[in-house]
Amino acid sequence: MNLSYTDSASRTSEFPHPKMSADSMEIDDSLYSRQRYVLGDSAMQQMAQSSVFLSGMGGLGVEIAKNIVLAGVKVLTLHDTKQCETWDLGSNFFLRQDDVLTQRNRALAVHPRVAELNPYVHVDTSSSSLDLSTDLSFLKRYQCVILTEARLSLQKKINDFCHFHQPPIRFIGCDAYGICVRVFCDFGDQFEVSDPTGEEAKEMFIQNITQGNPGVVTCMDSRTHGLQTGQSVLFREVNGMDTLNGTARQVTVLSPYSFTVGDTSCLQPYAHGGFFLLVKTPRTYSFETMEQQLSQPQVLTPDFSKPEAPLQIHAAMLALDAFQEQHNRLPNIGCCQDAEVLVKLTEEVNHTLTTRAPVNSELVRCLSRTAQGFLPPLSAAVGGIASQEVLKALTGKFAPLQQWFYLDAIEVVKPLQSLSAEEFSPRGDRYDGLRVCIGETMCLELHKLRVFMVGCGAIGCEMLKNFALLGVGLAKSSGEVCVTDPDLIEKSNLNRQFLFRSQHIQKPKSTTAAVATLEINPEMQVDAHLNKVCPATEGVYNDLFYSRLHLVVTALDNVEARRYVDSRSVSNQKALLDSGTMGTKGHTEIIVPNLTESYNSHRDPPEEEIPFCTLKSFPAVIEHTIQWARDKFESAFAHKPTIYNMFWQTHSSAEAVLQRMQQRETLEGAFQVVKLLSRRPSQWDHCIILARLKFDKYFKRKALQLLHSFPLDTRLKDGSLFWQSPKRPPSPIEFDLKDSLHFSFVVSAARLYAEIYNIPYSEKDLSQEAVSRMLSEITVPEYRPAEKRIETDENVKKPDQMKLSVSSEEEREAIAQLEEAISADHVTPERLRMSPRMFEKDDDLNGHMDFVAAASSLRARMYSIEVADRLKTKRIAGKIIPAIATATAAVAGLVSLELVKVVGGYGFESFNNCFFNLAIPVMVLTEAAPVKRTQIREDISFSIWDRWTVWGHQHFSLSDFINAVLVHYGIESTMVLTVLYYRCIMG
Repeated sequence: MNLSYTDSASRTSEFPHPKMSADSMEIDDSLYSRQRYVLGDSAMQQMAQSSVFLSGMGGLGVEIAKNIVLAGVKVLTLHDTKQCETWDLGSNFFLRQDDVLTQRNRALAVHPRVAELNPYVHVDTSSSSLDLSTDLSFLKRYQCVILTEARLSLQKKINDFCHFHQPPIRFIGCDAYGICVRVFCDFGDQFEVSDPTGEEAKEMFIQNITQGNPGVVTCMDSRTHGLQTGQSVLFREVNGMDTLNGTARQVTVLSPYSFTVGDTSCLQPYAHGGFFLLVKTPRTYSFETMEQQLSQPQVLTPDFSKPEAPLQIHAAMLALDAFQEQHNRLPNIGCCQDAEVLVKLTEEVNHTLTTRAPVNSELVRCLSRTAQGFLPPLSAAVGGIASQEVLKALTGKFAPLQQWFYLDAIEVVKPLQSLSAEEFSPRGDRYDGLRVCIGETMCLELHKLRVFMVGCGAIGCEMLKNFALLGVGLAKSSGEVCVTDPDLIEKSNLNRQFLFRSQHIQKPKSTTAAVATLEINPEMQVDAHLNKVCPATEGVYNDLFYSRLHLVVTALDNVEARRYVDSRSVSNQKALLDSGTMGTKGHTEIIVPNLTESYNSHRDPPEEEIPFCTLKSFPAVIEHTIQWARDKFESAFAHKPTIYNMFWQTHSSAEAVLQRMQQRETLEGAFQVVKLLSRRPSQWDHCIILARLKFDKYFKRKALQLLHSFPLDTRLKDGSLFWQSPKRPPSPIEFDLKDSLHFSFVVSAARLYAEIYNIPYSEKDLSQEAVSRMLSEITVPEYRPAEKRIETDENVKKPDQMKLSVSSEEEREAIAQLEEAISADHVTPERLRMSPRMFEKDDDLNGHMDFVAAASSLRARMYSIEVADRLKTKRIAGKIIPAIATATAAVAGLVSLELVKVVGGYGFESFNNCFFNLAIPVMVLTEAAPVKRTQIREDISFSIWDRWTVWGHQHFSLSDFINAVLVHYGIESTMVLTVLYYRCIMG
């Protein structure tokens, strides 16, 4: 039997379909930039040449489809034989009521909505039967096959076909039954992974290398190396023991700061300097078929408080497979007889397993009761995990899952077991699948929920999807989801923020997402705002606003905003659900009043700052040169023009400023502003001249001055060389117009100067010929060394240029410059205004990244530092957080499971925080952190959640307050630090 296909994949002018070739493919950075930092270009290109077959368009299948289409495979075939039912609306976010009314095939129904996620991906469909009699030869065209909603017997048959095909077709089986989910992976006998962890190799500087067998390497400044025994490192720039340079040596870890590298006894003694890098070594993984794995499964353990749970779920789900084979159905909802049959089957199955754990009867009965049901957040979580395995299968990037992953949500249903069977009975609406799991009462509580979500980016979109499927905030139940985000949609958002399309670019995120959410579930009430949540908007998000809420959700990308929202949630006694991702890593944190600590209860160590002297004079690694270039951009094209405008807005008359300067009056910033005015270019060629002089200043004179102040043979007081690792001596760069990097710096800098000074230029002015002609007429002043102090103390902070003292000579010079400008009639309203440029990394036409990339690369050359490509430079300069849809989907699913527990008022032991890294892969579920209580005396204690209310009256004094505290609590107050607020009740 052959499968038939339909194809109507959409194309738009926004994303012209790229030409695929076996060797290379141009990657659309404006769309994929955040994902490129996760996967790398090689993996992206492999993925864009891969075809995937996905069967089953239920909630789990459509979740996987969404994630891999966003990632950018070449071809995806959606397969399903079932028709849309009302039940499906509660699990499949791409189905609509019309699809149910017309009884459309599920694959055909979701196809247009899946296809429009990424027009680079060709999406087709199949609705032919797929069973034990199907000819599987059609699968040869695919690199990966994913089955959902398939019987175990069919999974085993297709897995065998894929495993023994040459080359192997990567196989993934996924199932979601009520509170239990599983993922199985088989990528063949020999699956090579190019980069198991995906962690970027960092340069680590060396303090010492001993001569011996083995030689011991010690890291500089007690920095931890992060190595593991058996890994290899590559040495560079070592002085003395030169023969190590360029060689890779296997390490044996001695401590976090030292390791051995084999025999160094015959090498020359170590002198100084050098660094090492971790060498990425490919690793080969071996997989067994599903049939081989059933009795002795390799499982990932996500919850170490329940180490036996994966094997217990394994046995229970195999028993469920057997139940379906025997009865051709799933256990009936709330049927005790079916539950006992499943328990008995589980015991029988468990007895046949080589690797097993004691049967968990409670888990099995919960599985039996909920097997026909569906928990959308659980499928979102496992869908994210399974999707990442698909990407691994196609690219060989990151360590694959070996070979089973199991997860349960028994904590969600445990407290509900005493409810009557009617609670879980279907009612013929979209919530039937959810109702089977959590009951009617809990569904109604979700409908009434009033949620405030801060942020509407990638996590925000995923959370809104989960809210829609859970029925959170329905209008008919007086519920509401209020979402706020001040940002507009950019093209790079479309790779992860799946509620947005190309036609939404430059529209507000919150309002656009609200409309898209109502398409998933029209019964919701969504109120979209465009505000930041910060002290400035406390008039909007005041105590009265919070008093109407049940729950706060953060979908933010920075710590400070999280801290602020947390403080408001704590002060208003509201639960907070926080989550975040970085690349393939994700975390969730659940904050519940009176049960857990808050987000602000713990603080991560502050990010390590690059010392000022390192940035200014002694860069050691590429990150230093990129940050220096970014700082130069900020100073020249944003900060100085802003200060200039503010100065002339405050001092509108140049004559008045001159008079005050002549009277020796101190005007903050006057010296710098007058210098900018006097040197202000007035035409394009002046901008070219200014850029050329900056090149000489940054990349020649700076080096010459450093070498004048610190000659190469300079020694410190202890006799050691000044220029030794991590300090690198600079080499002056002579300007060469034929060097593309030199040309790029001059042109990009000139463009930016022209823009801040409002000077027009044409495309012709940017040509090599025009620039060369202008540069040939420039005479660059000869360098003369200055006797000035160069800062070498790493503890000294960057001085404020506006507050630096000015010498009397500099004052006289500034006065003369201003007098000359006034007399030459150069002080016009136009010349007293500049146009600051805010750094925008994602616009390749504005020249911002051209300047930063060229400046950073030239400085790296000057200090003999390996130059970074534009992509890496953009990530560091733009402080871009790597991101991928798989991790976002997983983290939003996990935190939405906790939402159900919060709404149910569950006890502390029910809540889980989570950390995962889908690359390794690892997932760790832990208990939430319990709230800490401070004991005042035996009968009185308090926590961050406690509020002691003292009711006063119109003439209530501080003395009255102290007396009231003494009377009510027996505490004698010696100091009142802060009075938060008075609540006045007026008659």
